[in-house]
Amino acid sequence: MPSTTISLTHFSDPHCPWAYSASPAHAVLRWRFGAQLHWRLVLIGLSEGPDRYLEAGYTAARSAQGYRAFGRRFGMPFGGQPRERVTGTGEACRLVVAARLRHGADVELAVFRALQLAQFTTTLLLDTPGDLQAALEERPIDGVDAAALAAAITDSDVEAAYQEDRALSRTAAGKPTEAQGREANTDGAVRYTAPSIIFETADGRSLEVGGFQPIEAYDTALANLDVTLERRPAATDPVEVLQALPYAPVTREVAACMTTNLGEVDEAEAERLLIGAAAEGRVRREALGTSALWHLV
Repeated sequence: MPSTTISLTHFSDPHCPWAYSASPAHAVLRWRFGAQLHWRLVLIGLSEGPDRYLEAGYTAARSAQGYRAFGRRFGMPFGGQPRERVTGTGEACRLVVAARLRHGADVELAVFRALQLAQFTTTLLLDTPGDLQAALEERPIDGVDAAALAAAITDSDVEAAYQEDRALSRTAAGKPTEAQGREANTDGAVRYTAPSIIFETADGRSLEVGGFQPIEAYDTALANLDVTLERRPAATDPVEVLQALPYAPVTREVAACMTTNLGEVDEAEAERLLIGAAAEGRVRREALGTSALWHLV
């Protein structure tokens, strides 16, 4: 594929179930356009602590029940056991920023992904250093010392970069995302909701896709920005999806990459083919919540 032509500013938070549920659409973007897209992750910092959620009536049980509803609706794997308490998101966001500063964008994405999977399929308390470290140790990343990275969330450069992310996330006032009613104001500033994406060309033209949107919204934005982008067709071999994505995908993500335009996502067929590939020794299945994660062998 050609070199990068479109930059993406992706506003997200590892604790947001809408962002997690958009993972199949984002997998399709990575499959379809590959290196033509350059991703920049900006951490929103939805809540520094649990108080906002507690004041809104959230409980650990209510969160777990809501997660299951997200799973049934959008297909990503979720657990069902409630945490012992409601958690904030700031410390997890700081860990992602620390990964960016200490190791670069590839590790940043791996840490973000590990925290999403931990948030929605385990009962780890991802606002404590010990459980943040445990989430990284559950999904080891080459060259990353989980304990050292978890300790880095209190470093001054990490805090400064995190606050820059938070500030940028809170610049949605008067923008297309607000015009669509896909913004939020939870701490005195109009912010982008997860997983908003701003697509921008090298000559400065941009389009916003605010909040949770289907793959068609992303594809339409990209087509209007650059008609020369090459589009990889829907996959026919699920193993090729695993080879193309920068992380091990879940069944729904693979199925989305195998779906043609206007087609129905056939998760059962993708799973059938993946199980066949596992029997051939090409992939390995890892049970995860209500679904599975698939690894190349």
